[in-house]
Amino acid sequence: MIRVLVADGLRLTREALSAVLASEPGVHVVAQVPRGDDVVPSALRTRPNVALLDANLPGLDGISAAAQLKAALPACRIIIVTSPDRPGALRTALKTGVEGFVSKGASVRELTDTVRTAARGERVLDPQIVADALHAPDNPLSERDIAILRLAAQGRTPQEIAGTLHLSPGTVRNNLAAINRKTGARNRIEAIRTAATHGWI
Repeated sequence: MIRVLVADGLRLTREALSAVLASEPGVHVVAQVPRGDDVVPSALRTRPNVALLDANLPGLDGISAAAQLKAALPACRIIIVTSPDRPGALRTALKTGVEGFVSKGASVRELTDTVRTAARGERVLDPQIVADALHAPDNPLSERDIAILRLAAQGRTPQEIAGTLHLSPGTVRNNLAAINRKTGARNRIEAIRTAATHGWI
């Protein structure tokens, strides 16, 4: 039996995906979560074999949630569902060790096949997203930049980010200024939007 956790911020999408998967023989949807920060607590309670995570989850983005889930439940296979306009997200997701990467434009059959393939421990990558990722610009952000920008995207202040990452507030402010330069942004909001669009965070 394949035990699946579905995470999507839109209730209609989350319930539709769950209904489709639950109708498949040998598939049981054990959890549905609306936020990225709900993924790990729910997975630890329900022990899924496969987690289907939307890349743009509220609270904590899908790729960050995937990294946390891999650390908390290494045996769980993870599939990221993303829109075709974020090809750079593939590189970031692969670094977390996800097994699958599928476009929101995939058919029901492609989605269910991806779940079954990932459950067997094989990697499944959407060919179009792979092709687009090869032509996407390289991520100019360092690991620290990414950590800071992900927290900023959650609405954290420089002081809160400093406390979370054990840095001084001055260091965080300097990093945020450097991030603006690297992304060509005029402010933090633009930097977050640019980085998210390219799949850098």
